[in-house]
Amino acid sequence: MTLQNDTVALERITPALARRILVRDERPDDAWHAEYPLADELDPLRTLAGSSSPDPDFTMYVVRRAVDGVAVGGLGFFGPPDADGRVEFGYGLVAAARGAGIATAAVALALAHAARRGARTAAADTEADNTASRRVLEKNGFTETGRRGSLVFLERRLSAD
Repeated sequence: MTLQNDTVALERITPALARRILVRDERPDDAWHAEYPLADELDPLRTLAGSSSPDPDFTMYVVRRAVDGVAVGGLGFFGPPDADGRVEFGYGLVAAARGAGIATAAVALALAHAARRGARTAAADTEADNTASRRVLEKNGFTETGRRGSLVFLERRLSAD
């Protein structure tokens, strides 16, 4: 399954694709940026690679630029929504793709998808000094809910009950 808008495409990562990404078994249509995947995606990719039945919606996605289809990052949900409808996620882009609106578009696309699949609240965190990431979240309607150590926690309501 692929989600897309004018700026970005989110390609669902299956366990088989996760295994290929981990060993960098790139095929002609993969078009992975040389810096993809990011280091902080490796552990979640290993977990997904070993899964026999991952959630089909609240999983990991390759972030691709719509203009050329190059894989420039990842976005992942930390599981399906909890009993209160709250879903957590994270994202990242290779340095060369930052500052072009790709992360903002990817987050917007993922949140719309999550809302259609029953999530009512989205949550994310970022390092306090990562102003670019906080700005991406703020552009997508997130507000700060707290801080702990160097982390800033943000949330956004996705739909009304």
